[in-house]
Amino acid sequence: MTGRTTRGHPDIHMSEQNETHTDDPKIHDEIPTEQTQAKQGKAEQVQAEQGKAEQAQAEQVQADQAKAEQAQAEQGKADGIDAPDTEAQELAPTAPVRPEAPTFAELGAREETVAALAAAGIHRAFAIQEYALPIALRGTDLIGQAPTGTGKTLGFGVPLLERVFAPGEGSDGVPQALVVVPTRELGIQVAKDLAAAGRTRGVRVLPIYGGVAYEPQIDALRKGVEILVGTPGRLMDLQKQKHLRLDRIRALVLDEADRMLDLGFLDDVEKILAMLPEDRQTMLFSATMPDPIVTLSRRFLRRPVTIHAGHTAETGPSPQTQQLAYRTHSMNKIEIVARILQAEGRGLTMIFTRTKRAADRVAEDLDFRGFAVAAVHGDLGQGARERALRAFRAGKIDTLVATDVAARGIDVSGVTHVINYDCPEDQDTYTHRIGRTGRAGATGVAVTFVDWDDMPRWRIIDKTLGLDMPEPPETYHTSPHLYSDLAISTEMTGTLPTAERTRAGLSAEVEEDLGGGRPRRGDGPGRPRRGESRSEGRGEGRREGRGRRGRGDAERGGEHGGTPIPDAAGTDAGEEGGRTPRRRRRRRAGEVVPAEQGTVTTATTGVAPLFVSPADHAGATPAAEGTAGPEASGRSEGGARPEGGGKPRRRRRRRSGGGGGSDAPAEATAD
Repeated sequence: MTGRTTRGHPDIHMSEQNETHTDDPKIHDEIPTEQTQAKQGKAEQVQAEQGKAEQAQAEQVQADQAKAEQAQAEQGKADGIDAPDTEAQELAPTAPVRPEAPTFAELGAREETVAALAAAGIHRAFAIQEYALPIALRGTDLIGQAPTGTGKTLGFGVPLLERVFAPGEGSDGVPQALVVVPTRELGIQVAKDLAAAGRTRGVRVLPIYGGVAYEPQIDALRKGVEILVGTPGRLMDLQKQKHLRLDRIRALVLDEADRMLDLGFLDDVEKILAMLPEDRQTMLFSATMPDPIVTLSRRFLRRPVTIHAGHTAETGPSPQTQQLAYRTHSMNKIEIVARILQAEGRGLTMIFTRTKRAADRVAEDLDFRGFAVAAVHGDLGQGARERALRAFRAGKIDTLVATDVAARGIDVSGVTHVINYDCPEDQDTYTHRIGRTGRAGATGVAVTFVDWDDMPRWRIIDKTLGLDMPEPPETYHTSPHLYSDLAISTEMTGTLPTAERTRAGLSAEVEEDLGGGRPRRGDGPGRPRRGESRSEGRGEGRREGRGRRGRGDAERGGEHGGTPIPDAAGTDAGEEGGRTPRRRRRRRAGEVVPAEQGTVTTATTGVAPLFVSPADHAGATPAAEGTAGPEASGRSEGGARPEGGGKPRRRRRRRSGGGGGSDAPAEATAD
């Protein structure tokens, strides 16, 4: 057989020889007659028709059984704890790479698993599944190297399902298998695929990841699960809180191990491995095998078998993906992207940027140009990220701008174009990015923008992967080769025509409140909510009790029950009705006013405060003779105290020899 990549594995080579042993040279030496050929052709045609009829009947029975079980499962999930399993039927049917590939039943999977996969339209195995299943089903430790989109999930998922006991088979709800993944999106996708493959047996699969509330995950653990799929951080948190038991794990899978190394999760992974029983099966899957991953495998795996399937990061991307590279200017990239998004036959498109800020900027610019687009990066909450992914899968948006970390594990069928808005850091990142297209035997287009400063890095990537594009052509949005390479009409502009804006957009997808996120601005203590004045619920009583005098206090006196100017009648009752006057007050110039001299009241009209003496309340004359000094100075008949925007006036006593009072006001000087 051709098209397989195996490196020194006797078991795999032996299986290849067994499959091809029927090619006897003697058969090719015989020349059959025309009559014999006709009979053989009719017999083969009848046999093929019978096989198709039997297969269609079996698929119909399996589909009916899957629908019944799905309805039963949905009825038992009224509490919403197992919400990720409700979308497990999204396991997309995929076309096999080779028509002669073996079925899952031939590889040793049990009938229930085969029926569940057949209900999803999966009948034959990919290369990584064909190689991994016979080894993993024996309980042997395994290291698998395969790129994204080649069926790695079922490559380790089917052996996991074979090793765990379902609820009806004696399971007590303690986790029996664990899958460690680097990102939340990958964990959700893996959990959905495993739940779909184990639906007929009722195997419970729970994704564990951060960014959401703890309570639903803790409740699901209490109810019982068989397989856990989680990120290292949340797994460590739940284990420290004594909500997670790992002492009965019989099988462990490290998926995307190289990405865990890039994200700095390797220390947490080693701590998790130290908590597991030694008598377990360990499977490690990685697109590349850097030295730390090799060291990890030597420490925690026992005589593992290594499998290389398909095109890895060392062998290069999928040959079914058309790869193009253009040397572009940073100010012209968005114009080129706008043209590529209007290419003929374009489906879903993913755009990769180096930074989160660049992802937001590109998404906003494309949205302004009329494209249905959304951004996904680490600064977004889990609810916003899942909302964008749901809209992308449902076709409400057709363009997703993402960073490398956020895009890890995004498994969406129908991605026809991948655009590297920023040049990848290395060949591994390049392979992972463009691996989002050309999946499961489909074709795709990958376009990479290379700036002048990125040329040394790009030459290394090109030489390592053998792309034969060391000098990308200088390209602008007006370059003719851009339109011919990507089948873009020359009439296209940088804005999507109104008639073609048929997508519902991101606004058509509702964001779910998953809990566990940061509080919204305005919901914290000491910060008013939207539509609430800052005085509501905060500091109102304190400000009223301070006794400050000024325009603000005058306004507050009219609004919040301050003391208004009393009328001529009824003031005696107000002052002598048991009301205790204030002992002392400071005037604006820093002078003390005795309580028995007067009180300060505020007007409802918001003007300057008025000084009203007890004698004024009784209707007497303003002051008796001989009252000179600061208490009597500066008073007018109206009692209004002047206000100035500058320095307060300092009042001085006037020297008088006889000590007799005078009706004239005291002399006031300003320094």
